[in-house]
Amino acid sequence: MSLQVIPTVSNAALLQPGFSLLNFGGHVVFFGQKGWPKRSCPTGVFLLDINQNELKMKPAFFSKDSCYLPPLRYPALGVLRASVGTDEHQYVIHGGKTPNNDLSDKVYLMSLVSRNSKKTTFQCTEKELCGDVPEARYGHTINVVHSQGKSMAVIFGGRSYVPLAQRTTEKWNSIVDCLPSVFLIDFEFGCCTSYRLPELQEGLAFHVSIAKNDSVYILGGHSLQNNTRSPSLYKLKVDLPLGSPSVTCTILPGGISVSSAIVTQTKDSEFVLVGGYQSDTQKRLVCNTILLGDNKIEILEREGPDWTAAIKHCRTWFGCDMGKGSVLLGIPGANKQFISDANYFYILRCKGAEEEKEEELRVPICSQTSTENPEDSSAFEDSEEFCLSAEANSFDAGDTDTYNEDDEDDESDTGYWITCSAGCSVDINTWVPFYSTELNKPAMILCSSGTAHWVHAQCMDLSERMLLQLSGANVKYFCKEHVALHRGLQTPQRGLQLKKQPRKPPRKKSALKLATPGKKSFLRRLFE
Repeated sequence: MSLQVIPTVSNAALLQPGFSLLNFGGHVVFFGQKGWPKRSCPTGVFLLDINQNELKMKPAFFSKDSCYLPPLRYPALGVLRASVGTDEHQYVIHGGKTPNNDLSDKVYLMSLVSRNSKKTTFQCTEKELCGDVPEARYGHTINVVHSQGKSMAVIFGGRSYVPLAQRTTEKWNSIVDCLPSVFLIDFEFGCCTSYRLPELQEGLAFHVSIAKNDSVYILGGHSLQNNTRSPSLYKLKVDLPLGSPSVTCTILPGGISVSSAIVTQTKDSEFVLVGGYQSDTQKRLVCNTILLGDNKIEILEREGPDWTAAIKHCRTWFGCDMGKGSVLLGIPGANKQFISDANYFYILRCKGAEEEKEEELRVPICSQTSTENPEDSSAFEDSEEFCLSAEANSFDAGDTDTYNEDDEDDESDTGYWITCSAGCSVDINTWVPFYSTELNKPAMILCSSGTAHWVHAQCMDLSERMLLQLSGANVKYFCKEHVALHRGLQTPQRGLQLKKQPRKPPRKKSALKLATPGKKSFLRRLFE
């Protein structure tokens, strides 16, 4: 095993804990940025490339018949192959967090359509589900099993929000472990079936799952209910006869107490387990080799790489499988300022030098950063933010083929869960709906002062009638902090002046009209 430092990672502000990497024939694709995609890449999917130890992101495209794929963090990913033994495959994406801090219960199928030097096109379709549909969740796993010529997906574990009926003001956004149910999904018909097995007594999140043929092995994971990392090792065996499927569970010895670990495949039946946590404050620096047989699993401790002092002493680290025996590792930097590129990144190669030369392994990389203080950051959770974005089909292919970080806005000031003013009363942990139009997020109004910003309607003391009027009308609104400034900048309008008609001079009457009849005859005689 070898560890290589990556000195330069550009546009790292996009990468946050919970993103995913997809590998299509050696080409690594980044998916799941923290905010909504920007106009520089409205699809939110990037190809990762490295040249001279510098990462570059190239935006990808979706075909016209594709559905919109939101950026999902902590989703479950599985590989669905066209047939057993073939390299042609597509990814199954289920669940995950959206930038609105909502949880998804949808299933997407993502496949590569075409690729050339200038453009890569993917296809994404949403699979309609029926039956026992799994609730929205994150931190779970999905695997594809094969039995008697059939294929099905197996979903297990994860976390979800407390049901609406059970929420209180103090615990409005609390999370709980999902029930320890096993879900089978038939991709041909979209039917879901759930199973409760007596061997599975508690829900697990951020565990490891590996599938081979008709079996899924579940290792480690964290339970919120008991605040433990289970050392249990489970084997789920799925039988797919002509009738109803059957699922059995067996508890095996030799498990490992770990959560958020990373697994990469090095051979057909060999995997390497790296990273993760063995407690809330202690990383797991030991590596393991996992050997899968037809009906057994063997976990062996192996010699790890020469960890750097920075990795050994850091509190948190992040990682993701890049495929073909390579793993990305990221650790917080020593600088505690809010700098987007304050992390260090490594690529861990789990294959030997001879094996790498034989496969001529490409070295694409991915990185992730944190804008939080490393001492205050959590291993699994971090805050979510919402950003306004362009539509998915508004990307102009002629603009550029690389990501431009200057197009990104500061997400820290544009989210729902923000301090919109000095007297902002919205708290992500205690917020409850105030208006009848609110479902799971506060209502916001755009303040038109200067660079427009969003403010909470409740903080501005807006009545529901006024909120609906401002939301539906194309008018400008100014928050309490800017309305006085706005009025001071206005030029007073001059009052309308009535146009006065000019007075005409009095008309002089002729002497003949002023003369009396007697005088008139006298004058006539005088001039005759």
